[in-house]
Amino acid sequence: MSFNFIRDHAGRWPVRLMCRVLEVSASGYHAWRRRPESARSEANRKLLADVRRLHAEHHGRYGSPRMHAALRAEGRTASRGRVERLMRRHGIRALAGRRFRPCTTDSRHHLPIAPNLLKQGFVAAAPNRVWLADITYIATGEGWLYLAAVLDLATRKIVGWSMCNHMRTELPLAALMIAAQRQRPAASLISHSDRGSQYASETYGKQLIAMKAKPSMSRTACCYDCERMPAA
Repeated sequence: MSFNFIRDHAGRWPVRLMCRVLEVSASGYHAWRRRPESARSEANRKLLADVRRLHAEHHGRYGSPRMHAALRAEGRTASRGRVERLMRRHGIRALAGRRFRPCTTDSRHHLPIAPNLLKQGFVAAAPNRVWLADITYIATGEGWLYLAAVLDLATRKIVGWSMCNHMRTELPLAALMIAAQRQRPAASLISHSDRGSQYASETYGKQLIAMKAKPSMSRTACCYDCERMPAA
């Protein structure tokens, strides 16, 4: 094992230095190098060269399962366990990517912001007086799906919802329109949401005007304004 390491890194560090660090004799290493290479060692050396080539070609994204599949696609018959051991021995591993977490609120815009009419007063005397609107996300086998929901603060019921593979304005707008058609609220309704661009958009605002509803938006980065909204 030590001699293999020294041979593989001879172009990077002096041989005598590596022998001293690994506590092996330089003469023993050179005697080992003069021996005829075994068939197994030769096969491992060629396999390692292919592994390093594929690892570079795929920008370091391949771990042992995908590396094994790529080698088999090129006609190599090495087992997955052998590939895994070889990669582990030589420190070849897949780069860890950043985990994707959807962001449902984009408040970095110049659209008009409605005042906070609730001010964390999450109480409604009767149904259809205060609605809370929010967007959440759901992981599925085919990717992320986004769910827009409208919750009646008095009854704690979802009165309108919509689901899609995007979170453009059409998503929460559909949920709001469904809630309006079902509940037919009075003109005094307060529709409370975060400051996301979907809720601050002109299209969403026109729908609230058509319903004679009052828009209300939470403060920036205030999680307490959203604590009773629909949960993921």
